[in-house]
Amino acid sequence: MLAVNDLAVRFGGVTALERVSFEVRPGSITSVIGPNGAGKTTAFNAITGYLRPTGGRVTYDGAALTGLRPSAIARRGIVRTFQKTSVFPALSVEDNVVTGLHLRSTAGFLAVLAGRRRLAAEERSLAAEAADIIEFVGLTHRRREAASGLPYGEQRLVELAVALAARPRVLLLDEPGAGMTGAEKVVVSGLIRRVREQGVTVLLVEHDMRMVMGISDTVIVLNGGRVIAEGAPAAIRAHPEVIRAYLGASAGSS
Repeated sequence: MLAVNDLAVRFGGVTALERVSFEVRPGSITSVIGPNGAGKTTAFNAITGYLRPTGGRVTYDGAALTGLRPSAIARRGIVRTFQKTSVFPALSVEDNVVTGLHLRSTAGFLAVLAGRRRLAAEERSLAAEAADIIEFVGLTHRRREAASGLPYGEQRLVELAVALAARPRVLLLDEPGAGMTGAEKVVVSGLIRRVREQGVTVLLVEHDMRMVMGISDTVIVLNGGRVIAEGAPAAIRAHPEVIRAYLGASAGSS
């Protein structure tokens, strides 16, 4: 479904990614791990159009994504979250999600000129869908509250809800468990599994190895801007180069 082929990113004389290649199978949960500076977020940025790669290409269902704007990539169903929480802080949880739904809205300028009835009907439909998404992530009790007033973990759930509002076919999550408590990470892991059960392919970057090993079908390991290993969680746990580069000698017991 999503294929990365010989992806390279250079900043001046610094190579952030070098000939990175991997594929994400439809309906899978694929995790990208690696030490700080390995190139994980750079790869996400190149895949989603926030960064133009120096070389290589990214394709989705055989069509090239390389060179497209982030908005065009999102309209094709490849939607992402960010390492730092990205919500509209002054808006309520509900309004945040409705904003995400407007990516698919058909009521544009001409619809407004044609009359308010169609616009009002679509807004009611979007509000109902927003309510379903908010319930899915467990924030119905917070729907009227400003996003800025929520605890950090719940703000991350709002960001996930906004991403889901775009009806992604592939959802890219950049450190979804960052800054969360152990209990909150359990909740997020369950949500990611439920997202996959709804037919959404998931690609994520995450530092929490317990979370990665517990939910992933495939794990891709980056180090120094290169792929050093790829496989099932059990194989990655035992991979000598991965243990040396990232997980540490006690990884097998974690």
